[in-house]
Amino acid sequence: MQNVTPPYGNKTTIVDRIVSVFSSFAMLLILIGVSITLYEIVLRYIFESATSWVYKTTLWLAAVTYLVSGIFAMQRREHIRVTVIYDAVSPTLRLIFDYLALYVLIVYATLMLVGGADQVWVVFSHAVKTGAISSLPFGPTIKPLVLLATVAVVIVAINNFLLDHLNIGRSNNSILPDKSTE
Repeated sequence: MQNVTPPYGNKTTIVDRIVSVFSSFAMLLILIGVSITLYEIVLRYIFESATSWVYKTTLWLAAVTYLVSGIFAMQRREHIRVTVIYDAVSPTLRLIFDYLALYVLIVYATLMLVGGADQVWVVFSHAVKTGAISSLPFGPTIKPLVLLATVAVVIVAINNFLLDHLNIGRSNNSILPDKSTE
C-alpha cells in the first residue's frame, strides 16, 4: 500500500493514519472496478455472454471510492476553498474563516444525520428482512456509508483544525507561534 504523508509536515495523528489506510483501499477499489469492467467487455463481445452484476458492482465501487476520496480531500486540505481570499487575509481572519467553516460543517453533518438516520434505518431493515443485503444493493449499503463519510469528514476537519491552530503539530496556517522555537 502507498504511504501517504500528511499535507503539513511529518506529524501524523491516528485520524491521518486511518484516512491513509482507507484511501489506499479505495485505490484498490478503482482497480477492481476496471478489472471487472474488462471482464464484462471480454464476456460480452468475445464470448457473447454478458453478465448482470458488473454494472451494479462497478457503480457501487465507484460510489464507495467517491465517498472515501471526499474524506481524503478533506485530510489533504484540498477541499473547496477560495484560496485567493484565504491566502490574502491576515492569519487572524484565516482562523475566523476556519472556525466558520468548521461550524457550518458541523451544522451540516448534524442535519444530515438527523434527517437521514430514519431513512437509512428503514432501507437497511427492509434489506435485512428480505435478504437483499448480500447482493450489494445501493440503498442498504451506500446510504449508511454516506452518513459515516459525513461523520468522518467532520472528524478529519476537527483533526485538521487542531493540527493547524492549536499547536498539535505545526502547519503554515497557524496563527500561534511554534513552541519548538520558543
